[in-house]
Amino acid sequence: MPPTIAPVQAAAAYRATQAQGTGAEGGDFGATLQRAMQDAVDLGRSADAASTQALLGQGSVTDVVLAVARAEMALQTATTLRDKVVSAYQDVMRMPI
Repeated sequence: MPPTIAPVQAAAAYRATQAQGTGAEGGDFGATLQRAMQDAVDLGRSADAASTQALLGQGSVTDVVLAVARAEMALQTATTLRDKVVSAYQDVMRMPI
């Protein structure tokens, strides 16, 4: 079973997308998706950096936990989005011509 996204998280993602704009000035769906994936990668790198700093004694455990939780949420969101895109593609491919 794919991970679920809380309604609050979905609403926050929707508001963030709307704030970025649509049309020529905001980009298309592909550009929005690319930005979202880049943000997820950046969160993962941030979690790695926080973990490394904590191991070196330069960061707090709280910062590490928060960074890892953000990265995990981004990964779950990306996985859910991927599953939805694959499902939609399969539905389209099953349509009669």
